[in-house]
Order: sequence, then structure tokens, then C-alpha cells
Amino acid sequence: LQQDDAGADTLFRDATDAVRMAGIDISESQVRRLAHEVGRELIDERDRKVIEHRRRQLAARVVVIPDVVAVELDGGRIRTRAADSAPGVHDAQNKEDKIAALVTLSGSTFATDPQPEPPESFQCPRRVRRLVTQMKGQAGEANPQEIPDESADPQTKRGEAHAPKRWSPVRLVRTCVASLEASSSFGPMMAAEAHERRFYEAPRRAFVADGMAYNWSIHEGYFGDFEPIVDFLHVLCYVYASARAVSVDEPSAWTQYLVWLRACWQGRAGEVLSELDQWQTRLGEPPQGEAKSTEDRHEPRRLVSEARSYLRNNQKRMDYPR
Repeated sequence: LQQDDAGADTLFRDATDAVRMAGIDISESQVRRLAHEVGRELIDERDRKVIEHRRRQLAARVVVIPDVVAVELDGGRIRTRAADSAPGVHDAQNKEDKIAALVTLSGSTFATDPQPEPPESFQCPRRVRRLVTQMKGQAGEANPQEIPDESADPQTKRGEAHAPKRWSPVRLVRTCVASLEASSSFGPMMAAEAHERRFYEAPRRAFVADGMAYNWSIHEGYFGDFEPIVDFLHVLCYVYASARAVSVDEPSAWTQYLVWLRACWQGRAGEVLSELDQWQTRLGEPPQGEAKSTEDRHEPRRLVSEARSYLRNNQKRMDYPR
């Protein structure tokens, strides 16, 4: 499977230009052929490692055992077409790609939460509005005239001299695994990469993902002793959408968002859940069945219900201070 013609042609054309700048005379068709050959070799090597790992024959490729590791997993959308077809786009489909980042880190431990308050970027209306729009599409989009605005980033407004001392871990090495395969096949690919990098021997281990069920099936099957952490950005999106759903106007929605955001950041998701339960009682249950239109998806009862489900399903993975 390949990208659509326009996107792939641009990539191959850029790659050809880059190679020619190095003084190598090569055609775009040659670059295309070599790229596919190398891609097939990488796939074969990846699949070989999965088999060797399953047979306990896969050797580690690093000497040093890392101190802190994180496995981060998420899915996206990619447009594909049938391979080995005549020119043009055939059998175009939207498919999910799965990407895992395996990261080694260096960082200290603390007796108390080193950042008890949410990052200022999560309290900047302009940034939050942009973030939610990017992650959730129009569902999170707000009228910029109705929300308190900030013309500069918080860090810039404070000034560099007053920037807080960095406490967060420093990333050392990141490798990635990506595939269009089902989660049952992707989990072993992630496990093989983690084994090669000696992640299972690290004293501090984390697994970060959103609330999709298959993510946590992979966690349970291959990374069960890694600390499970639900990606806070997804929590933020649900909190933002539900705050808007229960508020009469944008300023009050922003105020409610900040209250619920702070509670979740501080590990008090149960309090937010209790309030959302009360709001669901007042508003009523959403209509049964899948939302058919944009209006259905933005219906307040549905937004509150979705936020309740997300927080309840992931509450045990939201002990962020710890």
C-alpha cells in the first residue's frame, strides 16, 4: 500500500533532488524502486526479529541498561491505495496507522509532585483552542472572539530570567516502530524493539497511550509491569469539550475548563467525574446509537457522556502526581 499519487510523487521528487545535489546522477524512477526495495528489506528484518523474540533468540543490541524508559503508543489516519495497480488511485481507503515511540530518559525522582499546577501552556486559551482543534477537529473549535485571549505565550510574558528550573526528564534516545497491521501483530513488534533496547531490565518503566482499548491490550500482553499512564492531552480534550457543553457562554466554559483541568492534573479525576454525573442527570442521557451528523456529535448530552466514559475507564491511569 502506498500514499496517494500526488503525495508519493512529491516525496520521491524531493528525494531525487537531494541525491542529485550530492553529485549522484539518478532518476526519480530509480529512487522510487530503491525506496521500495529498502522498505521490503526493513519489513523482512522487522518480522525476523519478532520471530526471534518469540523464540527467545533475539539478542539485545545495547550494552547499557537504561535507567528510565517510556513506551508511547498512538494511532492515526493515513490515506492508502492499492499497490501494483495501473497508474492512478485504485481502491482508495482510510486506514489506521499505529506508531510506537520507545524512549530512554534521564531524570530525578522527587518526594513530592515537582509540578502540582498544570503547565501554563494548558492554561493559554489560544494554545488550548489550537490543540483541541488539531486533535478533535471542529468539535473543539471555539470562537476566538468569545474566549479570553493571550497574545503571547506564558513563557515569553514572564521573561526568560524568571523561567522555572527544569525538572522533567531529558530524552536521550528515541526509536520508533510503525505499521498498518492489527494490534495483535503490532504488540509483538513493539516487544521485540523493547527487548533489543533492554527496556524490560530498566528500573523505572512507563507506558503512555490514549484510552483506546487495543492500546491497553498491548500493555497488558507485553508491558504489564510498565506504569500505565493515559496521555494527558486526550484528557484535556474531553475536559474542554464537556466544559463547553455544560456552560452558557465561552467565558464561563473557560473557567469551568480550568477547574476540571487542574483537578485531573492533580489526580482528582474522581471529583470531575462526580460533577459530570450530576450534569448528566440534569441534561439527560444522550440518544442511543451512533451519532450520524456533526450536530449529533456536538450535542451536550453526548459530549458529557463521552467525557464521563473516558475518565471512568482511565481513572486508574490518571494518578499524575505519582
